[in-house]
Amino acid sequence: MGIGKSKTDHYPLSFSLGKSHSVKTRPRHHESESKKSEKLSLNDQAEHSNITEEPAGEQEHVEEIPEEEAEEEEVFFKFVILHAESDINEALRVQNLLQDDFGIKPGIIFAEMPCGRQHLQNLDDAVNGSAWTILLLTENFLRDTWCKFQFYSSLMNSVNRQHKYNSVIPMRPLSNPLPRERTPFALRTINALEEGSRGFHTQVERIFQESVYKTQQTIWRETRNIA
Repeated sequence: MGIGKSKTDHYPLSFSLGKSHSVKTRPRHHESESKKSEKLSLNDQAEHSNITEEPAGEQEHVEEIPEEEAEEEEVFFKFVILHAESDINEALRVQNLLQDDFGIKPGIIFAEMPCGRQHLQNLDDAVNGSAWTILLLTENFLRDTWCKFQFYSSLMNSVNRQHKYNSVIPMRPLSNPLPRERTPFALRTINALEEGSRGFHTQVERIFQESVYKTQQTIWRETRNIA
């Protein structure tokens, strides 16, 4: 309509009555152009609606990923090794020994607990998130005040929770073991794993029983569901 009006308004006296036919033909041409423009605008709107609808499906797919990752992170360990900070390498060696040579897996050492959280929270998750708590008794263990707190807390937890009874295992490794006479009385009352003894293999098989692990794992899952 803008093109038709501009010509008729600018030259209003240039058309005679005998040439009125040419004036009538111009609106038809303009109507066909307006119909084309309407079709194009409708097509643009349809394409735009299709484009805006696609991201919705992609967004739904992305939202499902964190739920799957959260399920994979829920692991109940067979054992956790509590150790002095200077004994990380020795703790890793014992971890590999139990996992590779005896098939007791999965296991974790305290140094592998998530960073950025409070030590008390990590200790609680480590002890209650595993079937057995191994105390790595080296000369360095009693020099660390944090280690003393760890073994006292672990012992109290095993006493107060029936399913955690006998779950604390002192262990004297081959490297730099803590002598028995210097071991705290509370730990001397528990039969310790002696890596250097001939009965070490038999001790490991007797302590780490699959039935005990399954029982504790069931209780752990029930506790998490309630929480």
